Amino acid sequence: MKFEDLLSEINGFGRFQKMVLCINFFGRFSLACHFLLGNFIAVIPSHHCSTSSLDADEIFENLTREERLTVSIPVQDDGTPASCHMFSYPQFHLLSNSSSPSEVAVVQCQNGWEYDNSTFISTLATQWDLVCDKRALSRLTTTIFFIGVMFGAAAFGSLSAMFGRKPMLLVSYMLGMGFGLCSAFSSSFIMFAVLRFFTGFTITGSVIISTILNVEWVSIEHRKLVGVIDSLSWTFAFMSFPLVAYLIRDWRWLTVAISLPTVTAIITWWWVPESARWLIANGRVDKAHYYLHKCAVMNRKKEIIVSIKPENLAKIIVTDRGNRKYSYLDLVRTPKMRKLALLTGITWFAVATVAYGISFNISSFGLNRYLTQFVYGAIEIPAKLSIYYLLDKFGRRITQAGSLLFVGISLMINIFIPKVVRTVIAVLGKGCSATSFGTVILYSSELYPTVVRQNGMGYNSFVARLGVSVAPLILLSDDVWSYFSQVILSSLGLSAAFVAYLLPETRGRCLPETIEDVEGIRRNCSQAFHTQLSSHCCFLIIKIP
Repeated sequence: MKFEDLLSEINGFGRFQKMVLCINFFGRFSLACHFLLGNFIAVIPSHHCSTSSLDADEIFENLTREERLTVSIPVQDDGTPASCHMFSYPQFHLLSNSSSPSEVAVVQCQNGWEYDNSTFISTLATQWDLVCDKRALSRLTTTIFFIGVMFGAAAFGSLSAMFGRKPMLLVSYMLGMGFGLCSAFSSSFIMFAVLRFFTGFTITGSVIISTILNVEWVSIEHRKLVGVIDSLSWTFAFMSFPLVAYLIRDWRWLTVAISLPTVTAIITWWWVPESARWLIANGRVDKAHYYLHKCAVMNRKKEIIVSIKPENLAKIIVTDRGNRKYSYLDLVRTPKMRKLALLTGITWFAVATVAYGISFNISSFGLNRYLTQFVYGAIEIPAKLSIYYLLDKFGRRITQAGSLLFVGISLMINIFIPKVVRTVIAVLGKGCSATSFGTVILYSSELYPTVVRQNGMGYNSFVARLGVSVAPLILLSDDVWSYFSQVILSSLGLSAAFVAYLLPETRGRCLPETIEDVEGIRRNCSQAFHTQLSSHCCFLIIKIP
């Protein structure tokens, strides 16, 4: 009996699976909010030099605020006060003559800055004066966070493959919340940056592990539904977070507010089961039988599991694992696995780079920051709901390749159309990128065998976060040519569409359990998987140097 057959008999999408899905759905809220945190706490509000150094004799006492700025701060071309310079001494003649002579000496701010606090009570920039020459440091915290996410993805992928999904999920929850709360009370910028790195490093394990658990506990016919619901958890957080940020305008308390919900995830963790697939693959059949029994009882299929003894489970997944510990090296030891890792790695890198490149590059919908962020999240709902139909109608491979193709085309079209229409096309491109992101997570979890599935997802997540880190650098290329970033992102999307098409289809097929399934050494329901991977990868060798 195959594991899928046993899972279907005890109901592969019963109350037990729905419980696991709900727990993991809300457990990701903090992670998604941390991904967006930099959009609000790293904002640099309007600012100008403090005029206190020019008022040593209290000569500004009878002047209004506007008059003080007029005699102290030079005016920029757009009519606003300069952000980083001030007059070396008061220019009282400007009160009667608004023109600012070019020969008037200006100096850098001498005594700090004054900030516009009408929108934000406090941000990183206002806390540590991260403006002017230090302006880049405010946004650097986002890059530092995603670097932590990148390395954390690789670490938790390996650790959960060795020690199990459930224990490492708890570790991710507890450390992620701990570092997140500590970062809110940082006393210096360096301390905050270090804690943000470790927040990203530890909290990313929750999404990788929960995705695997969701997929490994449901039957084949329900995997696409789970994949869609899985991706909607991000959309739920993306739409909810702007409301939280709107109500809490101080960066410290906002960080606390999005870290504390992890307490709920820690409490509900006790009801999260370990992966029965992982337990069987590691020879822990008694524990696997325990969780399968719980699943059967909750799904009202107890009579089926009673007839199956723990020792019978060892025959379900034939594996040479024994006491062997699998690692990331197993992703490249054998030919088919190497090709699979190459294909999925390229696809994940492109999906992440293009998706975040679009998000960073859409400047405005004519709405305020909070409403804009809400719209960004709302756009993903129809895009991700369409995945359910697309995966069923066209399969994983066509959906993945097609969504990337449309993203690349929309970005290319944006180069040649008027600016007024670009926002609409950009929104369509963002919707397609959301579809590609939602598809690639489910697709990849079905491609890798159980014994290295967590390693595979960790590797792919690592590559994706590398893409996220590269996206802002690509946008900087617009300084060379205004459409340079669009060309790069479009080329990435179109190239990745071709690569994704070379992956084998997984719709309606059993999950591969061992590396032998992928390599085609062990003949079972994965033989078709091996045949497709072999033929497509041979084509890849011809086409890609």
